[in-house]
Amino acid sequence: MTARAKGSAEKMSSADDGGASGDRIYQRLARHVFDDLIAGRYEIGSRLPAERELCAEYGASRPAVREALIALEVQGYIDIRVGSGAYVRRLPGREDHPGFAITAFELTETRLAFEGEAAALAANHITDDEIARLERLLEDMTAENLRAKVTEDADRAFHMTIAQATRNAGIVLMIEELWRLRSTSPACALLHNKARSAKIRPVVAEHRRIVEALKARAPQAARAAMRAHLAAVMDHLLFTTEELALEEARKTAAGVRARFSTIAE
Repeated sequence: MTARAKGSAEKMSSADDGGASGDRIYQRLARHVFDDLIAGRYEIGSRLPAERELCAEYGASRPAVREALIALEVQGYIDIRVGSGAYVRRLPGREDHPGFAITAFELTETRLAFEGEAAALAANHITDDEIARLERLLEDMTAENLRAKVTEDADRAFHMTIAQATRNAGIVLMIEELWRLRSTSPACALLHNKARSAKIRPVVAEHRRIVEALKARAPQAARAAMRAHLAAVMDHLLFTTEELALEEARKTAAGVRARFSTIAE
C-alpha cells in the first residue's frame, strides 16, 4: 500500500472524519474525492482511478465506492462512461459541499427489511383472490420482460399486492413511499436507469418463489423468499456497470468481426 493509500484508508476509518456524525462509508468516500477535486488532484476531463484502485486506496467495499461515484455523478461533478471509467466533469468551489439523497443500495436495504416482514405478515392474511392476482402479475411480468422498453408496472403491482395483503395501512404507506423514492431520488433513478440500459429485468422465478410461500401460508418461507429476491436485486445493482461494460465490449467485438469479414470477402 502506498503512503497516500495508507493515509486515505486511515482517514476513512478515523472518527473525526464524519463517522461520529452518522455519515455512511460511501458519503465519507465521496467527501474525500470531493476534497481531492477542490485540491486540484484532478483536472476537468481527467479520469479518476478505477473502482478497484479506489477500494484499495480508501479501504472501502465496491458497493461503497459505487455509491460514492454515483452520488458525485448525480451532482454533476463526474461523468461515468460505459466501459471506460469516471471522468471529471466540473470542479467544485471551496464554498460547495456534496449533498446526498437516498441511494439505490440504501433503498434496497430498506426494502429488504420492510418487505421481508411484510411478506411474512401477508402469509397469514392473504386471500385466494390475492394469490390469483399475484399469479396473473407473474404472467404480466414475463410479458413485460420481452418488450424492448423496460416497464416495471407488474413488478410494482406485485409488491404492492403483498403490502395490501398484510392488512396494515402503515406498511402499505411505507412500501408505497419506497417505490416512489425509487423513481424520484436522483441517485436511485440514475442507477436503476443504468440497470434498465444493461437489460436487467425483474427475475420472474424469484417472484414465483414468493408466491409459492404465500400460497402455502408459510410466513418464514415468505420472508426468506422476499429477502432472497431483494438480496439478488442488490447484486444486480452492484454489477450493473460491469454489465454495461460487457455489452459495450460485445458491440465492439461484433464491429471488429464485421469489418474483418468484409475484408475477407
